[in-house]
Amino acid sequence: MYFNLASARSDHATSNAAPSALPWTVLIPFFNERDFLSATIASLSEQTRPFRLVLIDNGSTDGSAAIARAECDRLGLDYLLLTERKPGKVAALRTGLGWVRTPFVATCDADTVYPPHYLAEAERVLGKDGCVVAGAFFVARDAMPVDIAAEGRKINGAARLLPRQCHTGGAGQAFLTVALRAAGGFDPDRWNYVLEDHEVIHRVMKLGSMRYSHDLWCAPSPRERDRASIRWTLVERLAYSATAPWAGDWFFYRFLGRRLRHRQLLSHHIRERRYQNVEGAIFATTNPLF
Repeated sequence: MYFNLASARSDHATSNAAPSALPWTVLIPFFNERDFLSATIASLSEQTRPFRLVLIDNGSTDGSAAIARAECDRLGLDYLLLTERKPGKVAALRTGLGWVRTPFVATCDADTVYPPHYLAEAERVLGKDGCVVAGAFFVARDAMPVDIAAEGRKINGAARLLPRQCHTGGAGQAFLTVALRAAGGFDPDRWNYVLEDHEVIHRVMKLGSMRYSHDLWCAPSPRERDRASIRWTLVERLAYSATAPWAGDWFFYRFLGRRLRHRQLLSHHIRERRYQNVEGAIFATTNPLF
């Protein structure tokens, strides 16, 4: 696919000048995150760059949407609260992306906190020549500066060693909006499995590079999981490392996708909650959730 990055930046800035003067949109899909949403939203409220927050409720049954709305109102944020009734993070992200009118878009998790410089640093990284996606590394919430520096060295070293791979998850990804859309965006018809954060990066990196920095980080929650990990196997990870630079399409769409389908690891299986069995009744309804 031919993609003129310089032209796309210019065209996007021109075409979006009227709808939005903001540089950023932050997307947060969520499902039953009442215990974590307030802290995440509060951390984003302290960003040094202006943004619009787009929250996508994926069928919560625990009052998460009301908590999100109350917190955004309390903090005076520019926000939208949407409902996506199709279960799964990919479907929720697709809905959120449809409302983006800014040159930059970040995907954030509802159980993760972000330092005040997060969007500013992501924007600096995205300003580098040829960069279409910025990646953040993850640290503990009580991490000391020396710990953050060590993790920064680790992810930047990995990126130098394996530059055509994704080294971070969806909680720490920020895109040029035009590049994300040109790559097909978030599409459950193309990929509706777990590890959607790696698959979308595979497509976006066909248009440019993914960059990291020593100052772009975030802190996921330390919560325990309710069931076994849904991450890929050692064989799959090794295959990714070996084939991604030259056979990424084969790896995702003929190798990994088939294996994830066999294990029934669909996008909505990311929901590691004891109350996951309530999904069927919620998503069967034809009425709006709120």
